[in-house]
Amino acid sequence: MLSELLNGLLSSLNISTLLIMSLATMAGIIVGTLPGLSATMGVALLVPLTFGMEPATGLLALGSLYTGAMFGGANSAILINTPGTPAAVATTFDGYPLTLKGQADKALISALFASVVGGIIGTIFLIFLSTPLATFALGFGPPENFWLAVFGLTIIGSLAGKSITKGLIGGTFGLMLALIGMDPVSGYPRFTFGFYNLIEGINLLPAMIGFFSIPQVINMMERKDKYIAKYEERRGIYKKTIIETLKKPIVLIRSSLIGTFVGMLPGAGGNVAGFVAYNETKRFSKTPKEFGKGNIDGVITSESANNATVSSSLIPLLTLGIPGSPVAAVLLGGLLIHGLQPGAKLFTESSGIAYTFIMGLLVANFLLLILGLIGTRFFVKAISIPVHYLAPIIAVLAAIGSYSIRNSMLDVYVMLGCGIIGYFASKCDITPGPIVLGLVLGVIAENGFVLSSVISQTGTNMFTLFFTRPICIVLIILTVLSLVTPFLLNHREMKNKEENFDEDEPKQNVGG
Repeated sequence: MLSELLNGLLSSLNISTLLIMSLATMAGIIVGTLPGLSATMGVALLVPLTFGMEPATGLLALGSLYTGAMFGGANSAILINTPGTPAAVATTFDGYPLTLKGQADKALISALFASVVGGIIGTIFLIFLSTPLATFALGFGPPENFWLAVFGLTIIGSLAGKSITKGLIGGTFGLMLALIGMDPVSGYPRFTFGFYNLIEGINLLPAMIGFFSIPQVINMMERKDKYIAKYEERRGIYKKTIIETLKKPIVLIRSSLIGTFVGMLPGAGGNVAGFVAYNETKRFSKTPKEFGKGNIDGVITSESANNATVSSSLIPLLTLGIPGSPVAAVLLGGLLIHGLQPGAKLFTESSGIAYTFIMGLLVANFLLLILGLIGTRFFVKAISIPVHYLAPIIAVLAAIGSYSIRNSMLDVYVMLGCGIIGYFASKCDITPGPIVLGLVLGVIAENGFVLSSVISQTGTNMFTLFFTRPICIVLIILTVLSLVTPFLLNHREMKNKEENFDEDEPKQNVGG
């Protein structure tokens, strides 16, 4: 195996292959940065262009674009508070506050380096542990997906901002949006209000663009500031930021492992991975109250997690032929058009191509680091564009991005409607994070519950399905811990304050 990995690495380092991978990575960064142009869309558009390439080269081009797009979403998330991809939603929580503090370059560099680390760790798991991890992923059925979604919903407390109550209101509204569309049991449309196209439900991308970009545009127009934030280029910021990021190995590794785990589960993806990793980093932080106000750990954890899903989503695809994400499903088409069959035969009959592709993903991450460091110098200048120019540009990109998803004006209307709701919600201190989280996980939870009820009709008891399966038990325990931990932390904090007050009181009396 080691000799095959080495041969695969050497093949991916071919000059012509490196050039194609570099162009694909650069295109991916651009696609990810522009709201609405998701990694799935970018990879799908690139597939026809790989017809004339060698199979390994074509797959590496697709993988490189996927890698670049997952990082690219952080650029717009950090600079203009509009995630370019759903996976970058959690990056906005601390990335944009850092921009407002004049530290946009620090946030971008940290996001880039964390993305590369997450991508490398995810690829290492793909290389050495793909078979056992794929077998474990198969253990996730509808009941496990339901409990995974319930566990994810407990994160709302971390995203709520100043008020947990308002966070719950936002999460509930997101769950209500997830109910729009066809009822999975009866097959009848629900809450479509006469719009036939809504039978497919609310598409996540236009809703996400609306909740984040439109309120931002309106706020820009309301503010009298000429620029989003003041920014001055600082010498040595690249070296200083990378060293600071490296000093947080626990955050990097833990978030990358979470991203690897979540990424290989069908139906989850980078957006869920980013939310879960963000919540866990905040939970274990010594300064949890700084999250959401410009804590660099929030950027690092989100980006390392969502980029780890790039390689881990390919684990069930390459070993079992089961895509772990929408992009992996498109990559499955790329494999098939080149005459490659995912599964055991891929590593026996086409081992050279398989190992070249896998090792090439490592190379793609290093190319991302180089191109990202070069591009950051240009991306950060976006906040130097006057607001009266930047606001209409964001609005136009939001409309184009929403329309291009399905070539439907309905998605544009959904984006505008969500944007207006998001604006008034922000005036009530209801942040868009819980709303988007509710929308994402609501669909997963309902599908898991409905499919489980269908399974129960074959003779398996519902209680047995939900409460006796080993993975379900683990997820239930994690859910309970996630719910209880904030109360325990608050209790400990109040106790410490009381102890400190009792210690200080005699001193104050003596001094009096």
